[in-house]
Formats: sequence, structure tokens, C-alpha cells
Amino acid sequence: MTSPLVKICGLRDAQALEAAREADFVGFVFYPASPRSLSPDQAIALAAVAPAGPKRVGLFVDATDALIAAALPALDVIQLHGNEDPARVAEIRSHFGKPVMKAIGIGSEADLRAIADFVPVADYLLLDAKPAELPGGNGTRFDWSLPRRAAIPRPWLLAGGLDAANVAAALAESGAPGVDVSSGVEVSRGVKDPALIAAFVKAARGG
Repeated sequence: MTSPLVKICGLRDAQALEAAREADFVGFVFYPASPRSLSPDQAIALAAVAPAGPKRVGLFVDATDALIAAALPALDVIQLHGNEDPARVAEIRSHFGKPVMKAIGIGSEADLRAIADFVPVADYLLLDAKPAELPGGNGTRFDWSLPRRAAIPRPWLLAGGLDAANVAAALAESGAPGVDVSSGVEVSRGVKDPALIAAFVKAARGG
């Protein structure tokens, strides 16, 4: 059985990055309304001390090309978590020459239809709970059985309301090949706990 992909998002310090060294992806947030937001300069400094291994992902919400360009030296993957349409996703992927992960908000089975629109233009998909507050990192979940009703011919991650206690069940119910966590490894809003990060990675991998 293939080990699931694991992404730890919203990291803001070297200790959290070190705790996530066994993950496949680590995420930096470039969205000022988020308590996890970083400046491009902060992310570049963190990338310089990040452990080798995990790909560094930058989360953007309807961002300008200028912001993406400023953060690009810190990144391996560009994550688009706003209202970007397929044309904008394709434009960013072509212009910056980096793999793109597109987040799709899921609240009901009808929302699964958007997956087909982004398959041709994104390298990864991320299925998250449909936002009611911030675009992501709200700690809310959707019906984990829904993704099984869609054919998703791209690597994809399940997000929304995950933590070490429920990630194994989420993987089993959704059939997801990967998971993404942010608030589920925090001791307070925006503050990551290295022990919770390590526990999440272990639980996702069946440890």
C-alpha cells in the first residue's frame, strides 16, 4: 500500500519546519487575513533553514503576479486557494514554471463538478471544506465520502478539520491519496505545536 502524501500548512518558524521534516509538503501562507501569513522575505529566510525533503508550497488567494514572484525563491509548488478560474491557474503555471496545486471548496456533491475543470491545468488538487470564513485553515470538515463519487486523475489532498485523532478515518472514508492539515496541529490560532505535527504525520502514515 502506498504511503499517503502529507502536507503541513501554515508554518511560521524553524521549530515547526523541523517537526514536519517527515512530511511530503510544508506550506507557507501568503494571505494577510490569515493568522499564519508570512511576508515573502520571511518565507525565503525560513526556506533557507528548512530540512531537505519536503516540498515547499506557497498558499496564495487571488494573488497578484508581483506577490507570487516575490515569494517564488522560497517555493517548489504554488497553491491557489482563492477564486482563480482554470484560465488563471494555467496562466500562473505557465508564467512561473512551477507545479500548481488548486484548492476546490466542497460542500455538497454538486461541488465535485469543478474538479474536471481544473484537472487539465493543475498538477495537484486539494479538496477542502467550502469556506465560511477564511479560504482555508478554518478547522471545518465536509462529508469525507463525497470524493469517492468523483474520478480524480491527479494527485490530490483532503483538507478541512483533520487532526491526529481522525486522519486515519478520513483517509479510509475518502480514499484520498494525501492529507493537508493546518489548524489541527495548533495549540492556538496560528501557533503550531511540534508534538502535534509529529503525531499527525505518524497517524497519517499508520504509525
